[in-house]
Amino acid sequence: MLKVEGISKTYRTSEVETRAIHDISFEIRKGEFVAIMGPSGCGKSTLLNILGLLDQADSGNYWLDGANLTGMSEKELTNLRRRSMGFIFQNFNLIDDLTVEANVEVGLMYRGVGTARRRKLVKDALEKVGLSHRARHLPKQLSGGQQQRVAVTRALVSEPQLVLADEPTGNLDTANGEAIMGLLGGLVEAGTTVIMVTHSQAHAAAANRTFYMLDGRLVSDTLLAA
Repeated sequence: MLKVEGISKTYRTSEVETRAIHDISFEIRKGEFVAIMGPSGCGKSTLLNILGLLDQADSGNYWLDGANLTGMSEKELTNLRRRSMGFIFQNFNLIDDLTVEANVEVGLMYRGVGTARRRKLVKDALEKVGLSHRARHLPKQLSGGQQQRVAVTRALVSEPQLVLADEPTGNLDTANGEAIMGLLGGLVEAGTTVIMVTHSQAHAAAANRTFYMLDGRLVSDTLLAA
């Protein structure tokens, strides 16, 4: 589904130059569940942001569904991101003054989905994660686990081909963390590609493939036996 070849990224200020990732190459097939691990500051989130088109590499090439994204305009990349990708963040990133259903609906509005269709998709998605009774609540009225389920629902309601999750269970207790991992596992079973940054060895074990990063480099790529 996607391939990167020799991608590198360096952040520069007037005084400091930090190499975030260096000369990374790999391929990921459709329907794979890939966990990215490594110590803090090793480049995991930078890599995820590049794969999610939230940032661009300084060098190298990135192919998605056979198309080379290198050199595409910002508008083209934005449209591709909205059309093909869903994002789950550790800190939820919900809009505080919007209700649960409105938060979930936002991504569908960006994609130009009609009102009636949006409402049905949101209703069905919230029922699936057991939050239909919270549809009119604000994020501050929910527990952390419920907020993360809303964030997951927002990422999945448009049925993206690729889901990128940055520490999706990092702020959750064990039970809620396992619930989120169950949702991600269900996506993979349905054929969605999932790439997840995590510090949890137990949650990484749910993936069928694990990348380990160190000092901006990909130092191991482990494919688990079926």
